[in-house]
Amino acid sequence: MIGRFGETLSIGREELRALVVQTLNSRKCPLRRALLLPPDHTRLNSQAGVITAMAHEALTGGGARVDILPALGTHSAMTERQLRMMFGDTIPLSAFRVHDWRNGVARVGEIPGATIAELSGGRVAFPVGVEVNRRLFDGYDLILSIGQVVPHEVVGMANYTKNIVVGVGGADIINKSHFLGAVCDMETILGRADTPVRRLFDLAAATFLGDLPITYILTVVEQERLTRQMRLRGFYAGDDASVYTEACKLARAVNITLLDRAPRKVVVHLDPCEFQSTWLGNKAIYRTRMALADGGELVVLAPALHAFGEDPRIDELIRAHGYRGTPATLRAVEADAGLRGNLGAAAHLIHGSSEGRFRITYCPGGGVSLDEVRAVGFDAAPYAAMAARYNPETLRDGFNTLPDGEEIFYISNPALGLWACREKFS
Repeated sequence: MIGRFGETLSIGREELRALVVQTLNSRKCPLRRALLLPPDHTRLNSQAGVITAMAHEALTGGGARVDILPALGTHSAMTERQLRMMFGDTIPLSAFRVHDWRNGVARVGEIPGATIAELSGGRVAFPVGVEVNRRLFDGYDLILSIGQVVPHEVVGMANYTKNIVVGVGGADIINKSHFLGAVCDMETILGRADTPVRRLFDLAAATFLGDLPITYILTVVEQERLTRQMRLRGFYAGDDASVYTEACKLARAVNITLLDRAPRKVVVHLDPCEFQSTWLGNKAIYRTRMALADGGELVVLAPALHAFGEDPRIDELIRAHGYRGTPATLRAVEADAGLRGNLGAAAHLIHGSSEGRFRITYCPGGGVSLDEVRAVGFDAAPYAAMAARYNPETLRDGFNTLPDGEEIFYISNPALGLWACREKFS
């Protein structure tokens, strides 16, 4: 493993470039063709965009042909503006490819239902088809998977094999892995390195993709509380599980905030560059649910919200069924073949519900109406009015007391970590 990491370390641009070049030079074979798999703009703070640009420059400078396939999963294809925001201006647009999770994949195998039953403690027992983008088999000398390790609601800690089997994966493993995570209880999974879903991803990659020339670059990033500056605390590169397990140790230290008391009101701001749907914006719910007091309220400031799902079909399903809690969602799965065929959407509906424990108030900026928000099961309030009271420009991350005495806990970006009461997380 090539690594540079520490809880107070801040890796600068030139040091990062040297680490990227060192990683590429560690490959013993000539690099004539390379495929880069970075995340999309919804992981803007991961430093993966900068790393991708550095790797592209080094590889093409050495004469290699480089394709870039953002690991969209089910997310919408990136626009030119989003590509430039994420990766800069030096990479030609012709280098980018679009992952089609429904039609652009090859089936490489299947995990038996008995294995899924074992992983889930008998909760589900469906077989899982392993599908990945066909480009992975196009004869590349190097497949460079790039991404951030950070607490994640489905798998526990994001990235590593998830970037392969979900980020550029197909419908079956995406849908069923998300449902597996939902039925295994998200609150026992969040922030953990070893989970049922992680074991599924690792097994799928080891069993069916072991011959691919995959190297992983994983980052750990922390936002400084007072300055809100992003600091690259860790860089890990290699081709085995040690890059993931070591990155998880640092992410647990710098990306999980444990509270000694539960706030009754949490206010979360969704950066308009990253969050335009509840499919993405519900990180505000996932990452705070173990912090909020029973009977409390989560206020989600969502100025760029314009849809519920990133995928049109999933958007339809969210609008049809809403965030009604686990029992209602499971009943809907039984009754609706469309939802049954999109178990990832069903899992999302479970994850996005407070199960009646606290209120969720979404505050859209006009891209969707208040009535549309209420129709999917949330409370709603206008963004302008709520942002005037809970001003993202003046609030600081953590506890704030407003002029009228109201106490809130503010989070400027829910994608950067996990917040939980100490008693609920171990």
